[in-house]
Amino acid sequence: MIVAIMSDVHDNLWHLARMLREVALAEALVYCGDFCAPFTLDELASHFAQRIYAVFGNNDGDKLLMSTVASRHRNVTILGDFGEITLGGRLVAVTHTPQIAKALAAGGRYDLVCSGHTHKDKVEQVGNTLWVNPGEVMGRFGEACSALYDTEKHAVEFCRLAVTPVEW
Repeated sequence: MIVAIMSDVHDNLWHLARMLREVALAEALVYCGDFCAPFTLDELASHFAQRIYAVFGNNDGDKLLMSTVASRHRNVTILGDFGEITLGGRLVAVTHTPQIAKALAAGGRYDLVCSGHTHKDKVEQVGNTLWVNPGEVMGRFGEACSALYDTEKHAVEFCRLAVTPVEW
């Protein structure tokens, strides 16, 4: 099973649209927080037909409205601030916070731990656990990034899109 992993869109719908084309063949999507506005969740759910499992990030303000938007889409599951799911026979933990992810990975219970927040892509092997931060879809640092996880190979590859930085 191929699983897309995304985080930190921060309402950049243009980069989200491009990134969704890059991960279109994924059979599920894990989202590690910071949609920001509920309309971003609505766009994601409307343009990715497979299952979406999402946690909240520190910039997701209106969690009640996000939950309402999610309930309109049969493919979306909001996991809260932390989630545990099984995908392709792999036990997966999802959080926005890297400090929590680090502890979860060190515990050795999970095959995959996904986190966001830092806007920097990273994959780290911790025992038998892969800890993945997909980077940011937002593109603040010059590229939009997400990850694809192969549950059979227990391996990750990154999808990177060059973006033009905003000039102030």
